[in-house]
Amino acid sequence: MRRDVAGLAKKDYDLVIVGGGIFGICAAWDAALRGLSVALVERGDFAHATSANCFKIVHGGVRYLQHADLYRIRESSRERNVLLRIAPHLVHPLPIVVPTYGHWLEGKELLCAGLLAYGLITFDRNWGITDPQKCIPSGHIMSRHECLRLFPGLEKKGLTGGVIFYDAQMYSPARLALSFLKSAVGAGADAVNYVGATNFLRNGNRVVGVEAEDVLTGSKVEIRGRVVLNAAGPWAEHLLKLQVGLRLNRELTFSRDAYVVVSRRLSKNHALAVQARTRDPDAVVSRGHRHLFLVPWRTYTLIGVWHAVHRGGPGEFTVTEEDIQGFLDEVNEAYPILQLTLKDVSLWNAGLILFGHNEREATDLSYGKRSELIDHGVTHGVDGLVTMVGVRFTTSRCVAEKAVDLVFRKLGKEKPKSWTATTRISGGQLSCFDEFLQSSVEKGPPALPAETMRALVYNHGSEYRKVLQYVDENPVWGETLPGSTTIKAEVAYAVDREMAQRLGDVVFRRTDLGTGGNPGEAALRACADIMAPKLGWDQVRVQKEMDEVRTAFPFQLRQRPLEHPSRGGVKS
Repeated sequence: MRRDVAGLAKKDYDLVIVGGGIFGICAAWDAALRGLSVALVERGDFAHATSANCFKIVHGGVRYLQHADLYRIRESSRERNVLLRIAPHLVHPLPIVVPTYGHWLEGKELLCAGLLAYGLITFDRNWGITDPQKCIPSGHIMSRHECLRLFPGLEKKGLTGGVIFYDAQMYSPARLALSFLKSAVGAGADAVNYVGATNFLRNGNRVVGVEAEDVLTGSKVEIRGRVVLNAAGPWAEHLLKLQVGLRLNRELTFSRDAYVVVSRRLSKNHALAVQARTRDPDAVVSRGHRHLFLVPWRTYTLIGVWHAVHRGGPGEFTVTEEDIQGFLDEVNEAYPILQLTLKDVSLWNAGLILFGHNEREATDLSYGKRSELIDHGVTHGVDGLVTMVGVRFTTSRCVAEKAVDLVFRKLGKEKPKSWTATTRISGGQLSCFDEFLQSSVEKGPPALPAETMRALVYNHGSEYRKVLQYVDENPVWGETLPGSTTIKAEVAYAVDREMAQRLGDVVFRRTDLGTGGNPGEAALRACADIMAPKLGWDQVRVQKEMDEVRTAFPFQLRQRPLEHPSRGGVKS
């Protein structure tokens, strides 16, 4: 991928997409694969603010049994299946343990019935999956002894056992979004980061493109398109109000969803669900309190998610040290053996996600359930403009498919079949991931440690050899950055081939360097020194980039907005 801002003004596109989060990226992939000419602009880095740092769970819809929401169960199970098939290097099954106490509503009886119902509803959850390691097993009941063997810190009094159900987990949401984007560009889409839409181009009551500004240089560009898709996430409504003067019939509300990364792995393979303090007001059948999840991820544990209704603008929310301490108190209350303190937290992630309607003082919150897809020609008499605001990363592909179906109708074209549910994305061209991983590690350069090769294959899948070409040409590129598994070639590749423009782009979204915690000054400096000559940075700029990345790590918890160039996150 090459960054060509000026080139955007040289074409008339079928579709211009504003917003490079996972929903906008999936729309670009779907539209390009179906033959439309597509331009995508993102005012920050791709997936930087509302996708990259989600909780990393690919939900199969089991929780929607409580709401009797069959539509969402089927949709989520189908999309989990799709991601396991088309991105086998980045999406993997995850077992989750739910302990049970007592009987009936809070015991194994109800959960067993739920698992049976879920199994019937999602009978085709493994359709088309040829890799046995990617199949989602049926859930099953656990004995009290099994629960305590896996999680000896569980409260023993009243423990009757538990159940295991299976979802999936993303190795890296940012790399998954980037794989979709690289596939879109490979299919002919033009995509540019750090280009923000500043206004809509109008011809009477029709939108015919966008005015945009290169955030890095200040240059202006007009991008013309027959349809504009506003996929700016929590900024979508703000953009409509500011630039078109449109107000939605129902104002969108958002939650600040956050979780913490703990710098040790609390379980080998299984996630644990523990009861939080709040309840689900929308549940048809309720087992009591909602769950918090302790999820193993790489060498870390992710703990979340906690929610707070956001009342301000999209760039105004913060997560403070006091917020995190309050959350740790709730976690320690639910699972006392942990006794987590702020020193255990290596990173926090947070972002704004579409939410349900809640009273201002509510503590038991109603979550968002359906993504929004709005044809402004119908709702406001402004043609050529569509807005899409998604809820979950898991369903981004299918929501984007519906948006592109609408784009075809607005273009007056017969819509071709979408192939994104069956077409493997960049890096996913492999048949059995575990075998591919083992073979790749064995065939890797002798100088590269096995853990480095493993990380390279997880991040790049079948494309990892493109990174190693740098090492083939110069063995120095095979050196790892201090204290990490990231090699210098990954940094160079991120700048040369993946449009990385800022230090945070590489640290948080192109590599594993800072995705679990602060890699240290030596690693940050080495990364910046590789990027500097490629991007024309002087030492003042290098220092500025390093300072901005440092603010992402505890314990420098300061008031900082979502607009920060290095970080962001959403619900998965």
